[in-house]
Amino acid sequence: MRRPQLLLLFLTTFLSFLSLSLAATPTSFCKCTCFGNSTIVALGASPSDKKPINPDLRPRASKKTCNDCNRQYCLGYSFCKGEKEENVVTTCFQRDSAKDQAVVFIFIGATLGLLGWAGVRPWVAKMREKRNYIPVSGQGDR
Repeated sequence: MRRPQLLLLFLTTFLSFLSLSLAATPTSFCKCTCFGNSTIVALGASPSDKKPINPDLRPRASKKTCNDCNRQYCLGYSFCKGEKEENVVTTCFQRDSAKDQAVVFIFIGATLGLLGWAGVRPWVAKMREKRNYIPVSGQGDR
C-alpha cells in the first residue's frame, strides 16, 4: 500500500516541476558585436521608440524572436551606428529556457535518488538477509 502512494507523490511532483518549466517563457537575447565591443540586447526591446503606423503590425513588432537577431537589427542601435554591415557579428541565445530547467531538474532528481538509495541500501540488504534466512536444523534431531 505504501509503494503506490510514494509513486503517486513522485509522479505528481515531477509533473508539477515539468509544468512550471514548460510554462516559463524563456528570455531571448541578441549579442551584437560592433567596433570590437559586444553588447547584449533583450529581444523584447526595440531599437527605436517608433510605433508601427499600421495597427496590424503592432503585435508582430512587439514579439521578437531569434530570427530577428541579424545585422540590420544591431545596426538600428546607436552603439552600431557607422559600422559596416559585414563587420557586425550577431548571436542569439536564450536564458532560462524550458530545456535548461528540465535538464537541471532531472540532474537534481537523479542525484537525490542516488544519494537516497546509497543511504537506504544497507537496511534493504539486512531485510533481504532476514527474509531469506532459513535456520539449519541441528545434527542431533535424527
